[in-house]
Amino acid sequence: MTHVGFMPFIKWAGGKTQLLDVIRERLPASFDSYYEPFIGGGAVFLKTCPQRAYINDINPQLINVYKQIKNEVESLITYINFLDNRECNLEFYLEQRDLYNKKIINEIYDVESAGLLIWLNKHCFNGLYRVNKKGLFNVPYNKKIIGSSIVPDNVRAISEYLNKNKVIISCSDFEEFCDIISTNNAFVYLDSPYVPMSETASFTDYSKSGFLYEDHKRLADLFKRLDQKGVRLMLSNNDVKLVRELYEGYIIESIDVKRNINSRGDKRWGKEVIIRNYE
Repeated sequence: MTHVGFMPFIKWAGGKTQLLDVIRERLPASFDSYYEPFIGGGAVFLKTCPQRAYINDINPQLINVYKQIKNEVESLITYINFLDNRECNLEFYLEQRDLYNKKIINEIYDVESAGLLIWLNKHCFNGLYRVNKKGLFNVPYNKKIIGSSIVPDNVRAISEYLNKNKVIISCSDFEEFCDIISTNNAFVYLDSPYVPMSETASFTDYSKSGFLYEDHKRLADLFKRLDQKGVRLMLSNNDVKLVRELYEGYIIESIDVKRNINSRGDKRWGKEVIIRNYE
C-alpha cells in the first residue's frame, strides 16, 4: 500500500474529501487487498493507492470513466480540452447533455462518454449527478465560467497508477461484487448512498432504480456476513437512528461534517458515522 495520493477527478454525492484524514487514521495498519463496492468519486481509494484493489459501481457511465482513464487517458484529455475550448453557454451545455444521454440510451461506453461526464460534472448545477426514472442525466447548467474541467497531470498520474498496480474495475450490484472477496487479509470500505437525514426526505437517486431501505438492509446483512468471514470492514453513512440500529454491536463513531443543504450549495454542520468491525 502506498500513500502518494491523487485528487478526485470528479465531484460525486457523498464524496469523502473532507473526511480523508479521519478515515485514513482508522484504516487497518496493513492489508493485502482493498475493495470498494461504491467507488463514486474515489477520494479514499485515490488517496490510499492500494497496490491490489477491486473497485466497483453500479453506474456504468461512471465506471467507463475509470476504464478510459486507465486505457485511453491521452484521448480523454484531448476530448475534454476540445470541450473546454468551446464557448460554453446554455445552448452548448444542453447539446452536450443531450449527446451524453444518447450515449446512455444506446449503452455506448467510450472516450466521448467519459469526457462528457467529466465535463458535465464541472458545468452542471452544484456538481450533482442525478438521473431520472429513465436513467437520463437531467441536472441543469450552472451558468459559471469554468477553466479546465480536469488537471491533466493528475489524470495521467491516476492512469499510471491504475496500470502499474493490480486494480480491477467492475460494474455490478454491490452484493454481487462482494462475492469475490476472500478473507486473506482483505479490507472493504463501504460508502453507499446515504440514509436520509429525516423521515420526510427521500432516499438518494443513486441509479434509475434508486437505493432504498431494502438496499440498506441488504448492505447491513452483507456487512455481518463478511464480518463473520473475518473480513475487516469500514462503512460511512449519516448519523441517524436507522443506521445505528442496522449496525448495532459494531464500533460506531460520530463525526462532524459540513454538507450542502440545498441547490444553492449552502452549508451547515451535520453528523456522519464511521462504522468498523476492528479496532
